[in-house]
Amino acid sequence: MHGTSPPSPWLLRWAHLLPGAGASALDLACGSGRHLRWLAARGLRCTGVDRDAAALASLTDPGAAVERIEADIENGPWPLAGRRFDLVVVTNYLWRPLWPQILDSLAPGGWLVYETFAAGNETVGKPSRPDFLLQPGELLQRCVHLRTVAYEDGFLDSPPRFVQRIVACAPAADPAAPPRHRLG
Repeated sequence: MHGTSPPSPWLLRWAHLLPGAGASALDLACGSGRHLRWLAARGLRCTGVDRDAAALASLTDPGAAVERIEADIENGPWPLAGRRFDLVVVTNYLWRPLWPQILDSLAPGGWLVYETFAAGNETVGKPSRPDFLLQPGELLQRCVHLRTVAYEDGFLDSPPRFVQRIVACAPAADPAAPPRHRLG
């Protein structure tokens, strides 16, 4: 089950940069909550949004209080208007019209961890429609106003897939002292 599988290796790889206990986190298109469980176990206050009520219902014991929001974010209103998060996680999901809302959901100094399928994936499986595949450099273009700390665009073997992924930070409320984002 997706909710009991481990978090994305991309998220784990950059965990040392993510906010700690007490910070707020949004997992967009969270499914049955594999990232929510991990983030909640780290003490983050988590919000998960998905249109699948059954997947959200399977999130019965995330280890901490997790706000679950059932919403069709592609066809309905944005359910988080005016809310900001210290961390926004999106994996295996792309709906381009939501980019303004996703970026607006970042608190000052907040982190975006985004990973999804990229052009080329149509040669190895699904998704294969261009609507669901990032074009070369698209994540970098979408995040141009953020501080990109890590970015990859390439092929992964197991399971075979083409991906783009980024870790980026929103500008801090006080830009006078630039933060040190440790790379290793």
